[in-house]
Amino acid sequence: MPRGDEVRTRAPHLPPEERRAALIDATRDALLEHGTIPTTRQIAQQAGVAEGTIFRVFDSKEELLDAVMNKSFSPDDLLARIDAIDPGLPLRERLYRFTEIVQARFQQVFALMAALGLVAPPHMREDARRRAEKGAPAIAARLRRVIGEDADQLSVPPDEAIHLIRLLTFSGSHPHISEGAILAPHRIVDVLLDGIAARPARSAHQDRTSP
Repeated sequence: MPRGDEVRTRAPHLPPEERRAALIDATRDALLEHGTIPTTRQIAQQAGVAEGTIFRVFDSKEELLDAVMNKSFSPDDLLARIDAIDPGLPLRERLYRFTEIVQARFQQVFALMAALGLVAPPHMREDARRRAEKGAPAIAARLRRVIGEDADQLSVPPDEAIHLIRLLTFSGSHPHISEGAILAPHRIVDVLLDGIAARPARSAHQDRTSP
């Protein structure tokens, strides 16, 4: 990304909604780049607009930051990316792609919250909150589709597999929970599908029933 002191090409004139979306995206990028709340000058430089343009679109910087988090917690883009996973890929490859997409989402949200000094998801407008709440079951439904007819390749029911994948992806993607050792998407999937034992272990049930 260009440095803060570089001169950016002035952004072209955009319709109001497109200008609003561009400012939200630029603010998100500035938050991720600086790791802290950017100044309105830095936001303007990121967007390629005059600083005053921000306040012709948003009443305040706080309103702009709220809009960034509302968009970041919206599941729409995430769901679209999951829907684009090729169903013709082998199950493991489909799960790699799913985990990569979800991990990228988690990591961006974690980074934005850290930049804003948040330890919990922010208060959102009612419509944004409803969309975010619908995201979890929608993601689970998408993962059920990703597994599809290959559920017979799993040793647990699809719903349990979904819970395990999401749980390990979340914890393995969080910089503090993982103690800085972020798990790569293929590692998450391989551990879940293959385990870490050198050879399959005999269960207590097998020990009791074997002659």
